[in-house]
Amino acid sequence: MDMTNIDSITLDVADTTAADRFYSTAFGLGPQVRLRASQEPSAGFRGYTLSLMVSQPADVDALVGAALDAGATELKPVAKSFWGYGGVVRAPDGSIWKVATGAKKNSGPATRGIDDMVLLLGVEDVAASKRFYVDHGLTVAKSFGRVYVEFESGERPVKLALYRHKALAKDAGVPAEGSGSHRLTIGGGAGAFTDPDGFAWEAAAPAHSS
Repeated sequence: MDMTNIDSITLDVADTTAADRFYSTAFGLGPQVRLRASQEPSAGFRGYTLSLMVSQPADVDALVGAALDAGATELKPVAKSFWGYGGVVRAPDGSIWKVATGAKKNSGPATRGIDDMVLLLGVEDVAASKRFYVDHGLTVAKSFGRVYVEFESGERPVKLALYRHKALAKDAGVPAEGSGSHRLTIGGGAGAFTDPDGFAWEAAAPAHSS
């Protein structure tokens, strides 16, 4: 029934071996993150961030620490905020990752378990992009006017959300300017298309078993 959500994201990276080593070491990510060799030029903010939602602050520290040890760059140090606890890093391939929890206190020993992965697209017009995605079969889960929209993910491993481009860059701790490729392709059941902000979708390929 739920054929229109995200099965995987593909990151364009200069060196797939190095990127694979980084993601395995830093986040232990599985088949939902794929890597594709590409030299397509990209400068500044790529217009999206990836968020890993975890259960408690200790898990944030564990994942951010592992990412920094594996070669990530700190964009926003881990800190408490009114909504919880989190930090932002840039992977060696240039993609931006936020690790966060809504919990204020630890409930047990640190793990590197990830509860949710969210792809946040920075868009020029949240209302227009929301309409576009609803027309492509996605179901809205939460919507805050022209500011933020989150779509239902069902059983799929990656959740999609839309945020204003400048606000997303600010949240990530980077300037909003950017040019060139997004260096990201979204794989899902909605088929192949490009959204109003130039993000490309492709039909989800079956997971390769190795």
